[in-house]
Amino acid sequence: MRGIELTPEHPVSDLVDIGREAEREGFDALFASCHYNNRDPFVVLDRVAAATDDLLVGPGVANPYESHPVSLASRVATLDETSGGRAVCGLGAGDRSTLRNLGFERDKPLRRVLETMKVSQKLWAGERVDHDGTFRATDAGLNYEVGAAREDDIPVYVGAQGPHMIRMSAKHADGVLVNASHPDDFAWADQQVEKGLAERPEDRGGRDEFDFAAYASVSVAEDAETAREAARPPVAFIAAGAAPPVLDRHDVDRDRAAEIGDAIESGDFEAAFDAVTPKMIDAFCIAGTPDAAAEKISGVLEYADSFVAGSPLGPDPKDAVSLVAGALDAAE
Repeated sequence: MRGIELTPEHPVSDLVDIGREAEREGFDALFASCHYNNRDPFVVLDRVAAATDDLLVGPGVANPYESHPVSLASRVATLDETSGGRAVCGLGAGDRSTLRNLGFERDKPLRRVLETMKVSQKLWAGERVDHDGTFRATDAGLNYEVGAAREDDIPVYVGAQGPHMIRMSAKHADGVLVNASHPDDFAWADQQVEKGLAERPEDRGGRDEFDFAAYASVSVAEDAETAREAARPPVAFIAAGAAPPVLDRHDVDRDRAAEIGDAIESGDFEAAFDAVTPKMIDAFCIAGTPDAAAEKISGVLEYADSFVAGSPLGPDPKDAVSLVAGALDAAE
């Protein structure tokens, strides 16, 4: 899979244009990031699907806290219907800083994501569900047929960064979207994927049935410094949400990352972005010229099966689509 991510901070019409351009440039899938302070990702995905022919579309990634998991399953199923069977379900624990703004503490994230995936699959199969775990559902079901436009099931990808979530993904999901950009992180993640696959049930298929995807922040421009400056916003969110071992792996100051998280939580995004260091950009984004990006992507693909180019893409996201596609062509 060759994927691309949209961040719905831009007008929907502009995002639709980017989606069209992504399909023309040979991307297979498009994910929309999910943050309450941006536009509704499912509206964006529906509009992109209507404007394209073959592009897979899905949230990247939706969290099962601000939407009840059963409601979230129905939204994905509805997208699958309106897109003609092109939905992909990206699930994850969500961004800790922005969820706190809504009063959520992200309790038991691994269990919450796993239970959401399992319940969703039952609902999509037409079952009624009773569930009492990290959330409750009593005699819940969808009053419409799911998957009529497709031959297979809706694939579920889990957004992950830590070892337990990656291993859970390899054991239970169709794929994992590893939120990282540095080859060292993917060398480590590959070990976690192998541990999860060793516990994967036989009826879920083996290694060939699982997609280890890099979900990497990318910022490409002809001018390297311009590309690096554009990387500050996503890198701020990544650094703020990174687990301490990830920060330590790249020698990123934990206190500085915590300060960025506090600034994001308080809505002071300018301060958060200004606090991003060059070392953070090197660790958490593939940022630079197309040639430099191609070299870094090639290092990531030594371990990952697929590559999703995440935000910001570049200083001008629409112009960056072709640059990112060219970098991927050179890397593969």
